[in-house]
Parts: sequence; structure tokens; C-alpha cells
Amino acid sequence: MRIAKFMATIASVAAMVGCCCTETQNTECSKEQAVIETIMTRRSVRNYTSEPVNREQMAKILECGMYAPSAMNMQPWAVRVVDAPDFIEGVTNIAIEHNPQLKEQEGFHNFFRNAPTVAFIACPVESYSGEYDCGLLSENMMLSAWSMGIGSCCLGSVIPVMNSEAAKPYLERLQLPEGYKLQVAIAFGYPEPNSTKEPERDLAKGFYIE
Repeated sequence: MRIAKFMATIASVAAMVGCCCTETQNTECSKEQAVIETIMTRRSVRNYTSEPVNREQMAKILECGMYAPSAMNMQPWAVRVVDAPDFIEGVTNIAIEHNPQLKEQEGFHNFFRNAPTVAFIACPVESYSGEYDCGLLSENMMLSAWSMGIGSCCLGSVIPVMNSEAAKPYLERLQLPEGYKLQVAIAFGYPEPNSTKEPERDLAKGFYIE
């Protein structure tokens, strides 16, 4: 019964999102509807145009990330944004050396899901909450990007390559603070048409306990 009630609530939210912004152009979405719509429609994008993300837009995405909550407001993250083609191509070549099958993937252009802009996120090795805080920052960045029509995708597989001996010059270019480790990379770019899929969600995994 509890699960059924919870699922009914989710269904009502989905219905609200479905009708969001379908009124005349003179009718603006409410803040609530706009936020929910962004969250519910955001998808991981794995194919982008070659155009780097506008730096003004990227600055706003980065700022939104910095407004994420963190334990005791320590803000333990370090974020480095890269849109330099030589950097992306260089790391891609190293990744292909590690795994030649990468270049056999359909439409493969670079190791970052073909994205022209990549954010590298790091946290202190000794931080007890840094990984979680960086996760919150990452989500803020991805949601704000989506609200601007910019796609994103978390890339955990990038980290072992960046930590390899061959990629050391690229890791050094990020100028991370001493004692920091790369946590995740996020691809950003303008999505190619039909580059997202509707994922299935198991909403029964969350419910109230009475």
C-alpha cells in the first residue's frame, strides 16, 4: 500500500512535468515546474557536435556547481575545464593505446564521448566527505547545463587513463592542488540530434516507512 501511494505521487509529478510549458508562449513556467522539468528530462549525452561549449555558458555552469552544498561548507573540490583540442586528442591517443578497440566504436572521435569540452573534478585524498561533495557539485553542473540546452555525461573511465604514466603531462596541466586526486570527468557539449535515450527507472526502490 505504501509503495502504491508513493508510485501514485510520482505519477502525479510526471503528469505535471508532461504538461509543463505547453501553454501559449506568453505563459511562463513556474520555478517549481522548470526545476522539475530539468531534473526529469536530463539525460546522459554520448554524442556531441564539434563546437566547444560557449565559455560564458560554461562559466555559469561552473558557478552553479560551486553553489552545491558541502560538509561544513568546506568546498573541497577543484574543477578544471578543458576545451583545448590538443589536450583532448592527446588523452584520446593514450586511451587508444590502452584499449585499441575504442576507435572501433561507431562514430568514435574522442575518448570523452566525442565531447569538445571536459570538466575534471578532483578532491583531497584525505577528505572524509570530498567524494560526496564532488558528486553534489557534478549534479549541479549537469542540471544547469541541461537547462541551457547543453548535454553532459559522467566519465569514470577517464580517471585510470589520466592517472597513467603516459598521461602524466596532461594531469600536470590541470594544476591540481597538492594532495588532490581526480574524482570524475564530465563531458559537456551541444547534443547531436537523437543522441539521448529514455531510461527506465525503478521507482519502487524508494518509499515511505511508517
